Formats: sequence, C-alpha cells, structure tokens
Amino acid sequence: MSHNIILIIALALPALLFVFLRANAAMVFLSVCLGAVLVDHVAPEANTMLGLFTPKPNALSQMTIELVLLLAPAIVTTIVTVLSVHGNLRVVLNIVPAAAASMLAVLLVVPLLPFSLMHSLESQTAWRLLWNSEALVIGAGALVSLFFLWTQRRNFRQHDKRRH
Repeated sequence: MSHNIILIIALALPALLFVFLRANAAMVFLSVCLGAVLVDHVAPEANTMLGLFTPKPNALSQMTIELVLLLAPAIVTTIVTVLSVHGNLRVVLNIVPAAAASMLAVLLVVPLLPFSLMHSLESQTAWRLLWNSEALVIGAGALVSLFFLWTQRRNFRQHDKRRH
C-alpha cells in the first residue's frame, strides 16, 4: 500500500470518527497540544525513570513512551466527550476542529516513528502538503477550537431566569 494512502487514511479516519461519534473535536485538538507538551517536557524524565527499572532501555521503549504521552490525552478526551456535540450546526462545525486535530496528530506522530517509516512517509506528496501547512493547521486549529469552546459556554444568567 502506498504511503500516501496511509497518510490520507491517518488524516481522514480520526476526523470522521470525531464527527460520527459527536466527540468534542476542539477538546481533542487541545488534548493533542497537551500531548505535545508532555512529549517535550515529561518524556525525557519518563525515559530516565524507565532506565531505573529496565537494564537496557532502547529506542523502541522511548518511542512508545513518546507516542503514549502524545496520544493518550486525545484518546481519553475522545472517549469522555462522545455524544457531547449537540445540534446540527455544531455537528457540522465540529468538522473543522476534527480535521485540525487529525492533521496536528499526524504532524506530531510521524517524527516519532522509526527512522525508515518516518523517512518513507516524509517523502510522500501528502506529507509535504501537510508539512507546508503546519503553521496554518496549528494557528487555525487553535483559533477554531477556542471559538468552538467559547460558543458552547452556557449562559448562566439566562439559566437562572428559567428557575424563577
């Protein structure tokens, strides 16, 4: 199977999953961002801790720790927010942060893969298009996610009026 097809599936499948499960993709996008912070700041210490318990920590265990730290927050957020997006308009609007979350996850996962697979994926046209759009994906994804979250805020003043 062409690596371009693998990249396209990796981009489309999570986004479709978020939309069909009606998971809050804005929260998932921000969870992927959290995962990137964890990889940068926690993974080195986690690898050091792993070295205390195993005689020979290797690159595979380091890669596994990094992938788990990157993806676990997004997976848990997806599970926790299933069926949380209500209303036809919000379901349709959820497509944008869903696409951004998928693209950001792929942008962050590929460099963590074994060298041969990473090199094969990075030589593909789909990767180059995605890589050249990195700033747009992160910037637009962050803005759209924040907007999506802000519009879901409940109006507490209106809520209080209904009770009286």
